[in-house]
Amino acid sequence: MALMKKGLSAAVKATLLVTAMLVTACTHTVQVDGEYPQPVGDQYPLTVGFYLSDDFSRFTYHEDSEDRDEWNISTGPAQRNLFATVLGSMFTEAIPLTSYPQDLPENVELVIVPEVRELQFTMPRETRVNIFEVWIKYDMHAYDNQGAQVANWVITAYGKTPTAFLKSQEAALAQAIDIALRDAGATLYTGFDRVPELQALVASKQRAISMQEQPAAEAGDTTD
Repeated sequence: MALMKKGLSAAVKATLLVTAMLVTACTHTVQVDGEYPQPVGDQYPLTVGFYLSDDFSRFTYHEDSEDRDEWNISTGPAQRNLFATVLGSMFTEAIPLTSYPQDLPENVELVIVPEVRELQFTMPRETRVNIFEVWIKYDMHAYDNQGAQVANWVITAYGKTPTAFLKSQEAALAQAIDIALRDAGATLYTGFDRVPELQALVASKQRAISMQEQPAAEAGDTTD
């Protein structure tokens, strides 16, 4: 009988422990939706197609580690809006592609395909500062109109909430991600021609345009 009581007591304790863990564990869901402005500046003289895959457009980060609550963070719709806006504005002609490499328009000179490499975040209790911090890395791939690789580069974006203690955890993290996405958009635009292969492509296209314009200018001078 004593053994049965001990066994029952241990089973009850184990059940209570599991129940307590289930009660204290929380699941957090963050949905990031954003509208982003077009970049201000000169357009690159290229006809570019860009392909935002379903995985990219529906991206959700899931984390369920031992030292954190469970988090489900959906950034897909927001980053789709961001990249479509920036890529759609930074070239003289930009064509959103519904598939790739199939059905590529003949006039496309370059195809850009982004992918999410990783998303990381820290919480206030981990840094002892009242902010959420977010880092997002994107792998950027560029191909010519024959499907050959032209360039690969990485965009690293950072965002933080300066007033996280005034918001819910979900709202604070969503705000930090929104800031990181804006940082990604700015880096995409300003860093495009810092990629050596893309810098060479833009320079080549600018020379070709200049050579085409020169005979017309000379003809105009002769007429005068």
